[in-house]
Amino acid sequence: MGRNDAADSGRAFGRYRLLEHLGRGGMADVYKAKSFGVEGFEKVLVIKRIVPDLAMHDEFVDMFVQEAKLAVQLSHANIVQVFDLGRIEQQRDAPPSYFIAMEYVDGVDLATVLKQLRREDRPMPLGLAVLVAAEIAKALDHAHRRRDRGGQRLSIVHRDISPHNVMLSWEGDVKVTDFGIAKAQETITRDEEQNELEVGRAAGKIAYMSPEQSRAENTDARSDLFSLGVVLYEMIAGANPFAAPTI
Repeated sequence: MGRNDAADSGRAFGRYRLLEHLGRGGMADVYKAKSFGVEGFEKVLVIKRIVPDLAMHDEFVDMFVQEAKLAVQLSHANIVQVFDLGRIEQQRDAPPSYFIAMEYVDGVDLATVLKQLRREDRPMPLGLAVLVAAEIAKALDHAHRRRDRGGQRLSIVHRDISPHNVMLSWEGDVKVTDFGIAKAQETITRDEEQNELEVGRAAGKIAYMSPEQSRAENTDARSDLFSLGVVLYEMIAGANPFAAPTI
């Protein structure tokens, strides 16, 4: 955690208060935070704030806003819920600070669980691996079938299913998060896919990526299912199937 991240913890952020810096992803800092209401009402949640350096570039702001607009349309027990998309004006010449307020999952991500199991040289119980995969599949099914208010299918593709984006709560819930590079299928073009891979932004994780996504081709629901299959394999075998060199 950097000096600025530590300084942010504990300070007011709009109508929220940042409590703890949880980490930094490709384009955003993530904080545990708290919101306040009348009569002492409080709620713990997560604030995902675009990295200041990227906030100066319209293309990254657009991607960040797109994430929120897609994710807020998803309402499912296996998907981390998005509550709010906001913008806070900064002092002087600093760009506005865009943020997403989302559900806080009290638990750990699947990547951390798998890393600990490898460290202890223990396999994940088969039943647990299948259960986690089934819950992820429910989340993806909801996203893939989601329709807009006019009844048109959005065909949302997550495009970054990996252990890092699966949260396991201490209560036993399984929740998919980070729709940062998800897109509605009808908005995807080859030029957009190619550009994302070339500039290295939000391109997904190579080890879990479907062949068509790695080739910068159009992706649909099948791409997410391929990624889910890779995650299931890793849970059962204890290693990513593409970790070894290709023969």
